[in-house]
Amino acid sequence: MKRPSRVAIVGRPNVGKSTLFNRITRQRRALVHPMPGVTRDVQRIETEWAGVAFDLIDTGGLFSGIDDELIQEVEQRAWKEALGADVMIFVTDAEAGVTGTDIDVANRLRQVDGAVFLAVNKSEKGQHAEAEFFELGFERIYAVSALHGQGIGDLLDDVVAQLPQREPSAAEEHLKLALVGRPNVGKSSLANAMIGEDTTIVDSRPGTTRDSIDITMQWHGRAVTLVDTAGLRKKSKSRDGLTSLTAIKSIDAISRADVVVMVLDAPREMANQDVKVASYAHKAGKGLMFCVNKWDLIEDKDNTTVSQFEKRIRGAFRFAPYAPVLFTSALSGQRVSRILEMAWRIKESREVRVSTSDANRFIEGVLAKNPPPSHGGGNGKIYYITQVSVSPPTFACFVNKRAYFDRSYLRFLNNRLRDRYAFEGTVIRIKLSEKERKGAR
Repeated sequence: MKRPSRVAIVGRPNVGKSTLFNRITRQRRALVHPMPGVTRDVQRIETEWAGVAFDLIDTGGLFSGIDDELIQEVEQRAWKEALGADVMIFVTDAEAGVTGTDIDVANRLRQVDGAVFLAVNKSEKGQHAEAEFFELGFERIYAVSALHGQGIGDLLDDVVAQLPQREPSAAEEHLKLALVGRPNVGKSSLANAMIGEDTTIVDSRPGTTRDSIDITMQWHGRAVTLVDTAGLRKKSKSRDGLTSLTAIKSIDAISRADVVVMVLDAPREMANQDVKVASYAHKAGKGLMFCVNKWDLIEDKDNTTVSQFEKRIRGAFRFAPYAPVLFTSALSGQRVSRILEMAWRIKESREVRVSTSDANRFIEGVLAKNPPPSHGGGNGKIYYITQVSVSPPTFACFVNKRAYFDRSYLRFLNNRLRDRYAFEGTVIRIKLSEKERKGAR
């Protein structure tokens, strides 16, 4: 299948590239903040305009002038995306006017084969704000406001006219997998190891990934969207607005995922923040697995090391005894291939639907051996059970009185359902509903 057409948004830092990206895709996926250089990784989302599908790519700022190895890598990735795009939208700032950096970017873009459209952003405050930008030497100049949506339609009409007329890709079986955890546990390294190339930026400094980056890939013929998230920090360490925004984006990634990979750092002690991050996924009813990364750094391992470490995990994450544990090393590649294998199993188990007749035969057997405990007001009775939804598996249990069923018995039923139907890596929800017997008043 031919790759979708690509449109890359490029320009110097802080001209509104990410705001334009969000406006065109109609999603708040790219992180927007007044601090220059916030966008570090590449965001890529398939979108469409006037029936033409294309991949829209948000890149980091060019020619920032910052002497930093990480920033230089951001700029190199931006140029790589520009070179591979069919069309480039070169974003400038009407309020700042033409800058030396704009001239540098323009000179470089004139050497690229793809069509270049010059978008003069923040033009809402003045008429003909784009006039001075003709000196950059591009014919296609558009006065736009990414914040207010002005001029975007005219720009996109001309952009898609340069692209092959292809329909949006057909829906297919799809796994959305989010990598979450504290900063510097190796989420980006794991993402790169799973994909087989350096798609996201990896750096030894905590907090390198600021945005939640969606990476689309194929695994045994099935589509996977891998979401590499920014590390979630303690509130006491999240005083600046940018850090708070990255936390919001990470939580949003969890809400969009089918399965969440909670990444732990093997050499570091587990912390309350790890528990809080995993609890987001648990409360949202997502598939959940634990990935203990940097396992190669644990020395003097013996045949009890794994079981001891897993026991510590079970003690810290008591709310998620159902989540499988995998011990990996992004550096050596140890067991990295099993992450997607396990994630697909979890996704499939979340989608299992049990017939009402089979569920009731099962519950009758459970009640015969282990009926609900007696209470002062009477005995609990279950009339019937039925599965009402999937992802996560949710059962409605019709009983004589909800008060007769305490948490311990519901936990018992939950475990029996898990044993019987092999619901791996997922919450099982049981909802009680009171049902009066016929003839009762």
